[in-house]
Amino acid sequence: MADLRVLFSSNDRFEVDEAFTNRQRQWAVVAAALEEHLQRIKDAAFDVEDLEAPRTNVTVFHGVGGVGKSTLLRKLEAALTAAEDRPAHWGAPAWTERLLPIRIDLARSASTGGSDFERVILTIRLALAGALGRPLTSFDLALRQYWEHTHPGEPLEEYVRRTGLMGRLSTVLPQQTQAAVSEVAHALQLPGVVGSAAGKVTAALVKALRERHERARALAGASRTASLLEATPDLEALSYYPHLLEWELSRLPPKKTATPIVLLDTFEDTADRHRDFERLLQRLVWLMPNTLFIISGRSRLSWADPALHGELDWTGPIAWPGLAAPADQVVPGPRAAEPGGRQHLIGDLSPEDCDAHLARRLVAGGQPLIGADIRDVITARSHGLPLHLDLAVSRFLEIRRTGQIPVAADFDCTFPALLARTLSDLTGEERHVLRSASLLDAFDLDLATRAAGLTHQAPARRLVDRPLVTEDPYALWPYHLHAAIRSAVRSDDHSEDRWTDTDWHQAATRALAALGDQWANTTDLAPSRRLLVACLRQGLRLARDHRLNDLGWLTDAAFTYTDDSIWEPLAPPTSTAPDGRDPRPGLATSADALAELLSAIVRRQHEHRQRTVDRLTAVLDTNLLPAELTEMAVYYRAKAHKDLGSNAASRAGMQHVADAGGRLAPKARRGLANLARIAGDFPTALAAVPTLGWKGRHHKVLGDIHWPHGDIDQAITAFEAARAEAEQHDAPGERAIAQVRLALVVAFADPVRADDELAFAYQLLDHLDQRATTLLAHTAALIKDAGTDRNVTGRAQALHTEVTDAGLPWLIRFLQIALAFHHAIQGAHQDLAATIDRLHELTAATGDFAYFTDIAHFMGNLPHPSHSTVRWLDGHGPVRERWHALVTARARQLGTSQ
Repeated sequence: MADLRVLFSSNDRFEVDEAFTNRQRQWAVVAAALEEHLQRIKDAAFDVEDLEAPRTNVTVFHGVGGVGKSTLLRKLEAALTAAEDRPAHWGAPAWTERLLPIRIDLARSASTGGSDFERVILTIRLALAGALGRPLTSFDLALRQYWEHTHPGEPLEEYVRRTGLMGRLSTVLPQQTQAAVSEVAHALQLPGVVGSAAGKVTAALVKALRERHERARALAGASRTASLLEATPDLEALSYYPHLLEWELSRLPPKKTATPIVLLDTFEDTADRHRDFERLLQRLVWLMPNTLFIISGRSRLSWADPALHGELDWTGPIAWPGLAAPADQVVPGPRAAEPGGRQHLIGDLSPEDCDAHLARRLVAGGQPLIGADIRDVITARSHGLPLHLDLAVSRFLEIRRTGQIPVAADFDCTFPALLARTLSDLTGEERHVLRSASLLDAFDLDLATRAAGLTHQAPARRLVDRPLVTEDPYALWPYHLHAAIRSAVRSDDHSEDRWTDTDWHQAATRALAALGDQWANTTDLAPSRRLLVACLRQGLRLARDHRLNDLGWLTDAAFTYTDDSIWEPLAPPTSTAPDGRDPRPGLATSADALAELLSAIVRRQHEHRQRTVDRLTAVLDTNLLPAELTEMAVYYRAKAHKDLGSNAASRAGMQHVADAGGRLAPKARRGLANLARIAGDFPTALAAVPTLGWKGRHHKVLGDIHWPHGDIDQAITAFEAARAEAEQHDAPGERAIAQVRLALVVAFADPVRADDELAFAYQLLDHLDQRATTLLAHTAALIKDAGTDRNVTGRAQALHTEVTDAGLPWLIRFLQIALAFHHAIQGAHQDLAATIDRLHELTAATGDFAYFTDIAHFMGNLPHPSHSTVRWLDGHGPVRERWHALVTARARQLGTSQ
């Protein structure tokens, strides 16, 4: 009926295509593209050095997140690797050629394009190394030259091993690149040139190519090889090296070759946010026409759009004929990929495709009839569901027929018809489970059943088999409702069996209890961090949105969460009423206060510490938290005060928590010990260590006492013990903190070992959100390089800006002591005196961290400052000797004079 109504209101036909549920069609698409690709590269006219021919070596699957694109690419990878891994209903392929599928998940990349692209290139080359078992001479030589230029001092072997690329193949690529260098050196008769001297070998090869020596042309005869090798071996050059790789593959004997199939997953992580990285990837695809690329992302690939000219190297429908959308077809639909087309929709529509669909759906005078503001609201409300778009277009036409002008507010709603169609074929029990499950972002059978208050799982089992429930078998909770359906269920005011507010409140109470039981009663030896965070995220939102006054298990979970300093994001979305709208401002319940408390604690890694103090003070002023959680707020506010240098306020907060004797009392006693050390009262700090234990991080406190005394060996022992204890207690956040402290101390005495310790520290920090600890690691790197010409002062100045922006003034003292060490080693007496003056200015007002000023004097073998109030454990004389000895040892090692 809806289609007919639209048909008689517009000249454009509207179609709604089903979200795919059978991957056989996707396999057929890939099989057809691969057969066509194999035939094309066999053609005698095919030339990998032709840079002008249009590219048809790309197939794209696009759709909203969670519809199975990554799963599809994993299945394609397996099916192309081994026949036994191919589902039987997909059928046998027609080709017999050897294939080499290489899947690369772009979501695992870092935020900077350079390292991302290096990983892509290395992954492809590593896969070829394992499959071909031979060097690809010109490419390998270029890669070796690039690596030596861009990563001086870091062997390719070490990088591949450290990053874990390709597992057991980690040693193959370095061996093959070494062999390529040696092969060229031997062929060009370069006696005495070792294999690793890529620069010398490259220069000789380029010269030989320019002089048209036959041996050189046999080794690297691609017409552009010499120019590529002459170019500065930077990231830009690296992005053109795939041309050499493709040329090397094209000249392999038929029995030795393999056709690469590169599967680039989660392409939206590059295309949507990092156009520079997308440019590098597009260049890779263009320069490797012999390779078939299968790309998945949330939106269509826009390379055929001429509007991108200048942003990417090759754009427009002539360059990418298979990526262009036919002008007479709606962009989002799967049929947009006509025979020969390369873009295929999977599942729901992305926001970009929703907008394009609505813009082309109704047209008047060549312009979209539905305005951009209305399209935005419809798109947001649809969550990519084609049926919602259909109903919204019908509503638009209905409003126009009444003589009114549609406005955006008319579409900020869900459609009863959508819910009616959803509920029409569900049993009463299934509808009950559906409503209960709509309270949860994700769920399993047990959560859905318990939230519904049922004792049997059969209704939940039947519900998850319905197409309105999406399954991700790799997720912690595998099921979630389609967002549009979920929104419609929660705002239901029309169904005969709709719930009352009391029904929703009772279901939320059941769901919260079920989450807590699942966290506490997991079958693992101990609840996993992943489960804890997931339960907290859902539990906080349930408790807050439904005003559940009994926090229950959330209190225990909050303490467990904060215990290890990992700081995954927790804050649920803006507090909303059960219908999904009407935000509730302010902190009105204990659940509101707890959510804000945890948010402030987590966000302090990204906000100025004064902002943390203000947020926690606001939470405390509400008096909504129970006693235990109030102590948590006081403790973390005291930590923020310490970071700001407000040590009197910090001491008052720590003392309050310590006197309360609660769960955080050991940490508060540690805080008091640290404050005593900061004040220069080392005997008091040392006396507190035996009372701290693991919860008070006694080994770390001891290390922080020893290293200011220049007692490096004892400090190393203490921090190694702290790291080992953290490993024993499975506390990765604390282990990273101890490792950074260890690297800092080692950096004073042994810069060679410090390199290794810092590499390990950064590896441990990689998946953690510890801003202060990361900045301290950067400071340790300065200490390691002290006395050298590695721009220590410039790096310290840049780091000073980061530290200041973060609201961490205590770290400024560490930066100054690093500079004092640097100047003392170089014998730069005036610079050292200026640094000492800055340290005195930083410490004079309160006397806190005054021992840094003493240490700077000791480094330069200067008289003990008369204004010092530091209480050293063994007097300032031995401390002076130890610090001056560290300076003279480093100066002697570097050959500098003091």
